[in-house]
Amino acid sequence: MIADYERCEGHGMCTFQAPDIFELDDDGGLVHHFEGADLPTDQTDSASSAVSACPVAALRLES
Repeated sequence: MIADYERCEGHGMCTFQAPDIFELDDDGGLVHHFEGADLPTDQTDSASSAVSACPVAALRLES
C-alpha cells in the first residue's frame, strides 16, 4: 500500500476504515504502520476500503 503524504490533507477517513494500518499523529499527519513492508493479508479488505474512502486519492494499493 502506498500513501502519498504530500497529497494527504489529514481528513482521517482511512483511520476509520483501516485503524490497524493508519492513524493520525498529534499534528494531524498520517502514520502508515506498514510503510515499506508487506501488508498482512488479513488487512486487504480494510486497506481497500481506506483507498476508496480517501477524499483526495492519497492512497493506492500496489499490484
